[in-house]
Amino acid sequence: MYAIVEAGGKQYPVEEGRYIDMELLDAEKDSKVTFDKIVMLVNGKKSKVGQPYVTGASVEGTVVKHDKAKKIIVFKQRPKKGYRKKQGHRQQFTRVMITKIRTSAKKDSAEKAEA
Repeated sequence: MYAIVEAGGKQYPVEEGRYIDMELLDAEKDSKVTFDKIVMLVNGKKSKVGQPYVTGASVEGTVVKHDKAKKIIVFKQRPKKGYRKKQGHRQQFTRVMITKIRTSAKKDSAEKAEA
C-alpha cells in the first residue's frame, strides 16, 4: 500500500518503512510530522482518489535529517558580447522516514475498539 502526499506544493509517493526527500520542513530532527493532504491511497482494488483530498486519511513520519542536495551549476552566456556568469546552488531538503499510513477505515475501527 502506498499513498500520494501533497507537501510544500509538490506531490510525493510514500510507502511505510521508506524515506523520502522533500522540500525543507520547519520541524526539528527526530520529531514526528503528520501529512493530512492525501491525494490518493493505492491498495489494490481498494484504492481511493481524493476530491481533492482523501477524507480521514493521514500519513505519519519522523524527521531523519536536514541536508543540502548536490550542487548544480547555473551558467549564463551571451554570444559575441563577452558576458559570462557562473553560479552554484544547493537546494535544502528534509529526509522523512514514513512510519504509518492511516486510512479512514482504520481510524473508525480504532475508535470503536476504544469505546
